[in-house]
Amino acid sequence: MDAAVDASTSQFELNEEQRAIQEMAEAFAADRVAPNALDWDRRKHFPADVIRETGPLGLGGIYVRDDVGGSALGRLDAVLIFEALSRADPAFSSFISIHNMVASMIDRFGNDEQRRRFLPKLTSMEWLASYCLTEPGSGSDAAALKTRAVKSGGDYVLNGTKQFISGAGDSDVYAVMVRTGADGPKGISTIVVPKDAPGLSFGANEHKMGWHMQSTRQVIFEDCKVPAENLLSTEGAGFGIAMAGLDGGRLNIAACSLGGAQSALDKALSYTAERKAFGSKINQFQALQFRLADMETELQAARIFLYAAASKLDRKAPDAGKWSAMAKRFVTDTGFNVANDALQLLGGYGYLHDYGIEKLVRDLRVHQILEGTNEIMRVIIARALIGR
Repeated sequence: MDAAVDASTSQFELNEEQRAIQEMAEAFAADRVAPNALDWDRRKHFPADVIRETGPLGLGGIYVRDDVGGSALGRLDAVLIFEALSRADPAFSSFISIHNMVASMIDRFGNDEQRRRFLPKLTSMEWLASYCLTEPGSGSDAAALKTRAVKSGGDYVLNGTKQFISGAGDSDVYAVMVRTGADGPKGISTIVVPKDAPGLSFGANEHKMGWHMQSTRQVIFEDCKVPAENLLSTEGAGFGIAMAGLDGGRLNIAACSLGGAQSALDKALSYTAERKAFGSKINQFQALQFRLADMETELQAARIFLYAAASKLDRKAPDAGKWSAMAKRFVTDTGFNVANDALQLLGGYGYLHDYGIEKLVRDLRVHQILEGTNEIMRVIIARALIGR
């Protein structure tokens, strides 16, 4: 295990099982993900086969109950997994996080029939899942979504469009937030839509700055018929379901930033120990040493903050939501800055695809936007502070 990671995890007295989980994820990532990450990025290839290999490892339902094949782990366990996977490829790890958000929503809010119908195939990774909240006209203002579901006999008929959906077209199941009632959050419901639902289609794969290995498309509903039995919980509960999924998702995406940034720092350390300038290895220059020292300090602070937030969510602490928002904001900002600094330390080589750091910079940039922008995280934190 990396000494830098071990030093800070010890602050949380990880037990033997947690260390084994961490090491399992690291070994899988090193063997099956890291050797392919640059190729997947270059070809914009969605590696569904390798993603499905994580199912037998228990990564398809990390915090799903075990009666339907889940691993029944905690949020700190999940953070350790996503951090480890992201050291090989943050985009790969992020998709596993999104899949787990959906599985967790069905496990937590679905009835027994829904859990047994959907979750065994999700936890095994036979089915992949996508989370559908954002729309072309409603990003940060999620409660303003327009996609509508109207009850018709034994079905709901959906019309509308979701935007920026990871895995769209490749996933088998979509957790879709729809409007079944009046404007505002109380009119929103959550419906599980299978890929073969009549009236469901997908837009073109978006040309993105990063996350190239993930497909990102619109999800389009045109008189899309879905059985009414696919409604999670009750009509009007959807906004709460969506937000409950996001607390854990924010910690996961922060963990993906942390792992990616650690990888960038490791690459910078290796490069600066070999590269010579003016007759010396460049890691002997004090200005560069100070930069490395700051990068290490900031990453360790981010790691401790993230683990503390995950522990609060595990304990269901009253301020867990605020801590999730603070950790998401702080860790994703720190992760991007550390990766960007690592690119600078490699100079022109950092800008080349084959060195891997420019990919990390591109991939980590979106973490400051998704699962709620970091500006929205500040709104959540401020409201918690002033008691709103």
